[in-house]
Amino acid sequence: MTDLILPKAIKSVLDGHSKPDSVFAALLPVLGEVLQCDRCFLYLRNPQTKLGKIAHWWRRNQQIPEITDTDWRSEPESLPKEDPLFAAALRTDPSVYVEDVETASPEVVNKEFEHQNFGHRALIHAHLCQDGQLWGILQPEIFGQKRIWSAFDRAIITQLETKLTPLAVAYIQAANPSKFI
Repeated sequence: MTDLILPKAIKSVLDGHSKPDSVFAALLPVLGEVLQCDRCFLYLRNPQTKLGKIAHWWRRNQQIPEITDTDWRSEPESLPKEDPLFAAALRTDPSVYVEDVETASPEVVNKEFEHQNFGHRALIHAHLCQDGQLWGILQPEIFGQKRIWSAFDRAIITQLETKLTPLAVAYIQAANPSKFI
């Protein structure tokens, strides 16, 4: 797949920024608009220490819930058991496209967990993995209605996984999250 599939707005962000933090900050609103999402966030984690945080987030309007978990925290040991999406990410499985949280298989989505923690109806759980380890999750979300993710949506996310993963690794290595605990 080539860069030709990336919309000009996304390509412009990737070409115009070099530091991970500035790429992420500029990208999420653009990605939210391109995918016509309600909220988009980037969770970054250190796979060795299992410390993670929501590094950046964007929401379409004030009616969409804010994300408040922006400090480095230890991932609960129970998380992979409670959240099949997170378990899939830890296994570095391919990213998951959930069209409807309400009707998705319980092997894919824990509906109650999603309701309690996120409130979205549809989402992309894009896994940023390198060398068999999970470094981050990019999560575009839709609230209030289901969403069929198109081939175009999937192509964008596939390319962003490749482009964002080394930036996620660099961000985490520079941040050294173990110093925050």
